[in-house]
Amino acid sequence: MSEYIHTSVSNGTGLIVLDRPKALNSLSLDMVRAITQALLAWRDDASVAAVLVRSSSEKAFCAGGDIRFFYEAGRSTPQGGSALVEDFFTEEYSLNHLVHFYPKPYIALMDGVVMGGGMGIAQGGVRILTDKTRMAMPEVNIGLFPDVGGSYFLSRAPGALGYYLGVTGVTIGAADALYAGLADHYAPTADRAALDALLAATPGAALPQALQAYAAAHDAGGSTLAANRAAIDRHFNAGSVPDIVASLQADGSEFAQDTLAVMASRSPLMMCVTHELIRRGAALDVPACLRMERALVRRNFENGEVIEGVRALVIDKDNVPQWNPSTLGAVTQEMVQAMFRPVWPDYAHPLRHL
Repeated sequence: MSEYIHTSVSNGTGLIVLDRPKALNSLSLDMVRAITQALLAWRDDASVAAVLVRSSSEKAFCAGGDIRFFYEAGRSTPQGGSALVEDFFTEEYSLNHLVHFYPKPYIALMDGVVMGGGMGIAQGGVRILTDKTRMAMPEVNIGLFPDVGGSYFLSRAPGALGYYLGVTGVTIGAADALYAGLADHYAPTADRAALDALLAATPGAALPQALQAYAAAHDAGGSTLAANRAAIDRHFNAGSVPDIVASLQADGSEFAQDTLAVMASRSPLMMCVTHELIRRGAALDVPACLRMERALVRRNFENGEVIEGVRALVIDKDNVPQWNPSTLGAVTQEMVQAMFRPVWPDYAHPLRHL
């Protein structure tokens, strides 16, 4: 179904290889469909005891959704209402749900860049990291929000780490991902041959236990998030994005000033929306989180914030997005809550069957 997805079965393990290196394995609709098709075929296949998802290169596991496609398809129709964009998010979120509730061990080797949609096809499974892992939910940087279940897994990170990672969109490495509960095992790049040998030789049914034993011998090192945890909890539990900024401004530390500089480039509206998203997600299960995000992404394309963000950072590369509103002080609670208004009645929601 997609030239960028290769599947095979060996030794009881179904293997899915993402092979779109020039685009850092960014997911297209065809790729989402090919992964979904493989998982559905293997779900009731007795010869497949486990699934392993990995990349054909060490540069990236998956950098997210194909944002150039979002831009072109969303810009071509009024209020960003492209049928292809609608199909993409409905089917991507359905795939995320399938991963979370897959009845067999589902293992993701998150080597290299793992962002956005890449997190969506990994967070529901057994998550392996390497020295090269660069993980983020950076959507606020392009005027979007941390979707693909981000409202679920970020809201369950310890303390205020989920708010910090979602609102700032910062990138973290292996030690930080383990500390935040966004990964399970660390596999050093220097020992890659041993890991590959283990993955190839171990029968699918025994893979989770074998990986746990393998990872027990390896330490990812110290976590920067752990070192900054007290400051993160103090500032990002402030209650709202304006309160977070005020708290950071009153702190002269290097961490606070660096964080303020990062947030200054993000969409003011979508930082506030992300904060509300994570707050709501804490009380919801996976299906409800995905349904909330599915409605929110429609609102996001309607208001054009993501179209402008992709234009500035990816298409024109002027790095000067014209956010609307342009300042945090101009964002009102009414604007934020309007983004969460239902798009469909419950009986017509495209993810109502999850």
